[in-house]
Amino acid sequence: MEEKKVLLHIDNLHVKFRVRGRVLTAIRGISLDIYENESIAIVGESGSGKSVFTKTFAGMLDSNGYVSEGKLIFNDEELADTVVKLNDNARKRIAKTKAYLDEHSKYEFGAKTYQKMLALESEKRQKSSLSDEERAKLDKEIKEVQTQRIELFNKKQTFDPSKEKDKIRQATADIKALDVKIKELEKAKEAKIKAHAKAMAADTAYLHQYDAQMAELKKTYEKEISAEISEETKARNEILAKEVYLSVGRYDVVHRIKLIHGLEKALARAMKMGVDLSDENARNAVFDEVAFRVRYMDETAERLHGVCILNLANVKYQNDWTQIRGTKIATVFQDPMTSLNPIITIGKQITSIIMKHQDCTEVEARKRAIELMKKVGIPNAEARYDDYPFQYSGGMRQRIVIAIALSCQPKILICDEPTTALDVTIQAQILKLIKDLQKEFNYTIVFITHDLGVVANIADRVAVLYAGQVIELGTVEEVFYDPRHPYTWALLSSLPQLAQKDTKLFSITGTPPSLYNNIVGDAFAPRNPYCLKVDTLKEPPMFQVTDTHFAKTWLLDPRAPKIEKPEVIQNIHEKLINAFNI
Repeated sequence: MEEKKVLLHIDNLHVKFRVRGRVLTAIRGISLDIYENESIAIVGESGSGKSVFTKTFAGMLDSNGYVSEGKLIFNDEELADTVVKLNDNARKRIAKTKAYLDEHSKYEFGAKTYQKMLALESEKRQKSSLSDEERAKLDKEIKEVQTQRIELFNKKQTFDPSKEKDKIRQATADIKALDVKIKELEKAKEAKIKAHAKAMAADTAYLHQYDAQMAELKKTYEKEISAEISEETKARNEILAKEVYLSVGRYDVVHRIKLIHGLEKALARAMKMGVDLSDENARNAVFDEVAFRVRYMDETAERLHGVCILNLANVKYQNDWTQIRGTKIATVFQDPMTSLNPIITIGKQITSIIMKHQDCTEVEARKRAIELMKKVGIPNAEARYDDYPFQYSGGMRQRIVIAIALSCQPKILICDEPTTALDVTIQAQILKLIKDLQKEFNYTIVFITHDLGVVANIADRVAVLYAGQVIELGTVEEVFYDPRHPYTWALLSSLPQLAQKDTKLFSITGTPPSLYNNIVGDAFAPRNPYCLKVDTLKEPPMFQVTDTHFAKTWLLDPRAPKIEKPEVIQNIHEKLINAFNI
């Protein structure tokens, strides 16, 4: 693949949802680079995580959803470029932060000793309480019973009180029994903790040894942190102080002061633990605890200049999304009627977005709106400007949704099955419009679909999702003509266009796994007719087929038996050309 700029770098992304007392892991460790000006299709069955994945970097996760792990680095120079005024107040604040960091830098000298002290304290806690293994085992037992109770309680809510009283009574009794069992397990856990604590109190030899070792470590620590810091460290701290001020420059005064204190404490903790703050990744991680890090670049007498490290997985201040959602990352949804307000005119809906995100008058916004309406193929745009959504056909409404999405010229356009609600002839027009406008607006298309015919016509690359993971990634040609994962084989085999006359249409047996559970091995294994024993025991790594083609299946391991793909998708090239007019 030719060298392209990475616009969005996704690294080991995990997204979870709290649902009725349980945690559902919708995205399980996705790593993917999305390039500038490319079209990438995200395909998979319903529930595979396609929409959740894109909602994560569009800032549209539901309130019960959260990123538990991973990074989403958005590389946008315009948004990343940061300038703050360097007035007297700013200089005083920077000097105060530098003095704070200079004071805490002395703890870096004793970081190794401090870690030994923490390890010794941890060892004592382990001895006076449960070991990590014991605690994990007991917690797992309690969690399993609690999960049974939650499932039974949820099931009880589905019973009809007028017809299923016996079932309700039985469920109530079973819930009470589970409550008793949970209390018994918790009491057993507390009893074991008390027994460990009692044994520790009686072990005087160990306690004397602990006190002696801790006293020696504290003495060493006090001596180490009494040293003077170097000029080099002071210079580093000055840069850190400026980065702290740059990183909070976009916030209001109240948030700014709060975040400065938070960053100072985070840096002080890092110094105490011996984190190498000269390392870029380590420094980013420390800042990410509180706010985006803005890397110091240069300064003049009037201003500080830096570049922001935009980790979208770590947005803590919701106002930050207003600078990203719509302006840099826009979405076209499946049903245009749910995206448009039925009681506001089409023109108003476009101009309101333009005026919100761009510095222009209503007259200028109207002019831009009409230009956009013409670009997306609305005939007689000036006359249709004051129409309401119900006066437009489905295809025209979807064109208006696309116009709204493009009104701020975003870098990424997410298309969440935008043609599903339209008839076949209109689908083709909308797909062509999206691709044609890409050449003019230079946006990246992230296209969510389960229609492989759409993929063949619009995408440069394809990422196949299953159970919240990318299980195959490659160019369109590689995924269609040389698929390597059994799930991709199954998706292609189920294309109606490939079915022969008087033959049964292929369907994938079974259902996707529950994402409430901890999945062992390959998530597709229970539905995979080519399942190996290792698939049920160990999760496969991502194997590299070519420079651009990857698949997450044990069949690519050199030790695996040679298995031919299904006959229906062998020599698929000519069939696809005829089926989809590629």
